[in-house]
Parts: sequence; structure tokens; C-alpha cells
Amino acid sequence: MASRRLALSLHQGLRAQRAINAVKPNNITRRALATPVSHASTTESTTLSNGFTIATEYSPFAQTSTVGVWIDAGSRAETDKTNGTAHFLEHLAFKGTQRRSQSQLELEIENMGGHLNAYTSRENTVYYAKSFNSDVPASVDILADILQNSKLENSAIERERDVILREQEEVDKQLEEVVFDHLHATAFQNQALGRTILGPKENIQSITRNDLENYIKTNYTADRMVLVGAGGVPHDQLVQLAEKYFSGIPAYNPNAQDNAYVRGLDSKPDFIGSEVRIRDDTMPTANIAIAVEGVSWKDDDYFTALVTQAIVGNWDRSMGNSPYLGSKLSTFIHDHKLANSFMSFSTSYSDTGLWGIYLVTDAFTRIDDLVHFTLREWSRLSFGVTEAETERAKQQLKASILLSLDGTTSVAEDIGRQIITTGRRLSPEEVERVVGSITAQDVMNFAQKKLWDRDIAISAVGQIEGLLDYARIRGDMSRNLS
Repeated sequence: MASRRLALSLHQGLRAQRAINAVKPNNITRRALATPVSHASTTESTTLSNGFTIATEYSPFAQTSTVGVWIDAGSRAETDKTNGTAHFLEHLAFKGTQRRSQSQLELEIENMGGHLNAYTSRENTVYYAKSFNSDVPASVDILADILQNSKLENSAIERERDVILREQEEVDKQLEEVVFDHLHATAFQNQALGRTILGPKENIQSITRNDLENYIKTNYTADRMVLVGAGGVPHDQLVQLAEKYFSGIPAYNPNAQDNAYVRGLDSKPDFIGSEVRIRDDTMPTANIAIAVEGVSWKDDDYFTALVTQAIVGNWDRSMGNSPYLGSKLSTFIHDHKLANSFMSFSTSYSDTGLWGIYLVTDAFTRIDDLVHFTLREWSRLSFGVTEAETERAKQQLKASILLSLDGTTSVAEDIGRQIITTGRRLSPEEVERVVGSITAQDVMNFAQKKLWDRDIAISAVGQIEGLLDYARIRGDMSRNLS
């Protein structure tokens, strides 16, 4: 009875719709079925005559914008004696310019309700501001002033020494930061990429104004800078602002031959199979990072490395769903209570990278089991990956990438990083398509090339007496399959 009533109702509805359509003017097009509407993001790019690049993603309905300058220079562009200079400059950037005192700078930002910030990495330095669309010209003016007219007064330099030293003390309390700094130092020994971002204490205490000025002259050149805009700022407007405020920046520094990295002459860093151990039995945990040489931003296997990382996964026993994650390694470690947490990672740089895992455990007598079965899982990736776990990892990766592009600041970060490292930006749609095309065989090919029987770098801090010698761990990078 209900089915007949439903059929009658549907029939009457269709008849009524036909009657309505019969009286419609002929020039009205009826849309019978819903069709998807594409909101594909478009990144526009323009380069000025001096080589300065402007890249934007315009969102006409956004009421705010993030604008920033991405510079292709970080701690890797320093020497042993000046290591820490890029980070030192970041601290001094907001201490006043030749046009604005520190108080004037802070007042301008406060009056527009904006947000001004900066950060330094091993390969990049970034200065950015978030504001209402109407305040974008003022934001670009401030950024240009900071980058080109910083006072670098000796009194400010001396004050910031103490600030940076205190920051270094705080970083030294963060075990993850300590372990990863040591991992870079041992994997890229005596090479620029192995240095820390903050620099050693003796450098912080000895860096001079001349060092800071030389770093700016050497690295803050138009060919190494990108002005990025995301949000409600149109591309043409940002190009005009760039011409007004950045056209006077020199294209490059012809006297920078002494800095091989800046002149593009440095060779690819050598990955060195090695280890560093800092045993401290007063610590409550053992903190261990193990890595192989990874891939660069431009590598064809960049996204495959990320999918492989997602298959290994992340796990923390404090999470309520920790027993039910899809990662095979998380299930094994949870069932046998081998660790407190683990985090797989794939870190990329312009010409190399690190791919590995960070382990934290208080099961000190079972560290060898933890490491052994972790590397057995790495070995499995060379021959036993299923399509099901690959698809799950791909969905997790796509969700992670796309959900991270939430807000103008994160979009600007994505644009700036891609333009600086690869010269172009992959749209979210392109990323989704590339990741979607990766197969289980691609993952196994990557593992056979990068993981199977490869040298490793190890960084370990804490109660690590149970971590066996390097040769024992290195032997787990392959196994007899017969």
C-alpha cells in the first residue's frame, strides 16, 4: 500500500512539473540534474625585471589576506663561524627600522588589528603579515621596510643575545627538537645541512653587526625572494605594491662567491650512515630517531615517500583509539607494549631529505625488540604492501594536505614553500590526482630503492642502555626472504 502511495505521489509530482515547464518561456533553460561546480584554486605568478617574484591565490569572498616574503636562505646559507645569523636576524627584524622605531612598528600593526611574524628554517626565512584586505598596502610597506631598512643597532643586538640564549635553553628541554638536531648533525656531518638553526652558544655570543649585514647583502636578493599573497588581495594589486616597494632590491650579489650555497655551487650533501648517543639515566624515557636518506622536494618519489610514511603511521598509547589504528606497526607495538609513542616522518630539502621514525619508550629492557620489529616493518614495505593499506594511507595523506590549507596563512605558506623550492605550485587538485595515482607497487619500488639494505643515521637520547650497537641495528635493514 505504501509503495503504491509513493508511486502515485511521484507520478503526480512529475505531471505537475511538466505542466510548469509547459508555461515557461522558451529562453529559460531548465537544469534537470545537479552538476558539480568547480572551485579550483588558481595561483598567479609574475616576475619583476630584477627577478623578484610575486605569487598569489585570490579569494574574492575573503575579508582578510596574508602577505609575506619567502627567502631562499636559512641556516644552510651560513658558515660554521656565522651559524645562527639567519635566526638572529629574525629576532632583530621587529626592533625598528630607519623609518620606524620599534614602538611605531608595533603600534601600526596593533592599529590595523594585524598579525606580524617571522620564522627561520634550514633553507628558508619567512616574514609575513595577516590583515584586513584594506590594510594590505600597509602590510607590504612594513615588510619591505623590515627587509631593506633594519637598523641593526648594537644595543638591540646585545639585548637579543640574551633572548636567543634563553630560547636555546628552552629548546634544549624539548627532547624531540634535541634528537632531530642531532639526527641532522650525524646524517650530514660537517656539512651545512647538519647545523642547527639557532647556532651554537659561542656563535650567538660572538655574532656581530657586520655578520648580520653581510648575510643580508648576500642572501636578501631579488632572485631568492617571493612575495606571496593569499586571500582577498588581487594579483594585480600585489604586483603594483611589489613594483613600488621591492623593485630596488638588487637582482643578486655578485660578490657572494665565497658562499657556495647562495651561488648555487654547492654539491648535494652526503648522507652518512652513523649515530650519536647521549645516555642520561635520569630521564624517564628513551628517545630514538632512525632515518635513511630521503627525497628532495623535486624528487619524482616525493609523494610516494609520504604515502609510505603514512603506511607506517603515527601512534600514541595515550590516544583512546590507539588499539584500533590501521597501521600494522601500531597494532604490534600496542599489543606487546613496546613503546609510548612513535612518529614516522619524511622531511625534504632542496636536494635531499630524511625518511624515518621517532620512537619514545619507557620499556627500557625491550628497546632492542622495539627497534628490531620497527625495521622488520620497514623491510616488509619492500615486498608485502597491500592495495588496501596503500589506499588508506593515500586517503590519510590527501586529508592531511588538503585540511592543512585552511586559512589564508596556511595557503600562503604552501605557495611560498613550493615556489621557492620547485619554481611552481601544485594546486590541491593536482596534489590529489598525483597521490591518487600511487599504487602499492610504487610504494614497494620506493622501499626497495630507499629502505632495503640501506645505511641509517641514529640519534638517541635518554635511558638508552638497551639500544644495541650500530652494526646490530644496521643488520635489520634487510632479511632473508627464503
